[in-house]
Amino acid sequence: MLMHGKLERKYGLFTAICMVVGIVIGSGVFFKAQDILTKTGGDMPMGIIAWIVGGLVMLSCVLVFATMAQKYEKVNGVVDYAEATLGKTYAYYTGWFLTTFYYPTLVMALAWLSARYTLVFITSVNPDFPMLISEVTISPECMVLAFFYLILAFAINALSPKLAGKLQVSATIIKLIPLLLMAVVGIAYGIATGGLSNNFTTVAVVKDVATNPFLASVCATAFAYEGWIIATSINAELKDSKRNLPIALISGSIIIIAVYVFYYIGVAGGATNQELIDKGATVAFTNIFGNVFGNILNLFVAVSCLGTLNGLMLGCSRGIFSLATRNEGPASKTFGEVSPSTNMAGNSAIFGLILCAMWLLLFFFSNLAETFGGKFAFDPTELPILTMYALYIPIFISWMKKAKELNALRRFILPAIAVVASLFMIYATVLAHGISCVWYLIVFFIVMLIGKFFKDPKNKQQ
Repeated sequence: MLMHGKLERKYGLFTAICMVVGIVIGSGVFFKAQDILTKTGGDMPMGIIAWIVGGLVMLSCVLVFATMAQKYEKVNGVVDYAEATLGKTYAYYTGWFLTTFYYPTLVMALAWLSARYTLVFITSVNPDFPMLISEVTISPECMVLAFFYLILAFAINALSPKLAGKLQVSATIIKLIPLLLMAVVGIAYGIATGGLSNNFTTVAVVKDVATNPFLASVCATAFAYEGWIIATSINAELKDSKRNLPIALISGSIIIIAVYVFYYIGVAGGATNQELIDKGATVAFTNIFGNVFGNILNLFVAVSCLGTLNGLMLGCSRGIFSLATRNEGPASKTFGEVSPSTNMAGNSAIFGLILCAMWLLLFFFSNLAETFGGKFAFDPTELPILTMYALYIPIFISWMKKAKELNALRRFILPAIAVVASLFMIYATVLAHGISCVWYLIVFFIVMLIGKFFKDPKNKQQ
């Protein structure tokens, strides 16, 4: 039997912090580290600055939403904040974008990356492992495994939300092991061998350096830092959320920035800039710890991706539910139902899974197989994030007008910094991606027009 009800408060502060850290720290820090070094033309100091700037952009937005979290709590943090500051209509379109675009594109990207790194580990351990296509990223095995991971993450979140929370804590701890190990040992190794100082003064040879290396590298950090806003989707299930959610957001963000920067420096201590660009971060692990541990790293990366996938699916499975509780969106009565046995919005979770599968198919045909001749191909790990920063700006501005009870720092200064940071990230993203932004916007407007069709006119606010 299903009911149209409320979600139980089942998560504590430690779980919330692990969700923030676990959702954000995933594959991005591993494969974007190489990407950033390439975009900067092998300039290690510029790469470190890019990681710091990207982290400060995230932190500036986190500080404002943490303040809002102390005042508002319903069923989906950012949608609640949009409704409180700009009204029901803006909240609806924000929720619609999160539900149909932002959540599922990130989820399907993490499912694909999880499958990719799993197969990389398997083929590194067993080079004779049979593959229909030798290129892992476009192989049928990778796509089948990606769909399997999607279904697995859905099942865990839909059937046992408490288990999903426990897995998030475990996965967060597991994924921090190689990062912290490389940060500590890599820096010590680099200082002892002189490799660290050499990387800070020697620029590698790169064929395709970005037109604007700094902005392109900051843009590349966006995916590595993204996902923290999804943690606000559990505010209705978080014990003492007005206290715990702000603490989790701020402390989690600081942990993430520190881990990323020190890991990046540690990697520089284990290999030359040229090796890192040509072979990726694995070479630093093998140089320091040997080939066996280098292969084990790929397994840790796969587990890290799966932990992030679990956290992203947590938000994705609640997406349409957050609209249904407002009596908006398609079949609000159906998607607003909560199962008394699992205390989970099962219909909403199924809807999220279907969307993820559709986006994964589009990603395969447009980006990997290039079926459409390059059209409608855009980076799902970065461009949807551009829209999120654009959606934040009106919220921040409205907050400055309405939060009259707050002091100048929390009402004006922090939101103003967040607006500037968001504009900077939008500029960097557009400059870095060029024509693919056009294909993205075409798809974006189609999705939003479909959302307009389901907008209940009775809920419009003047």
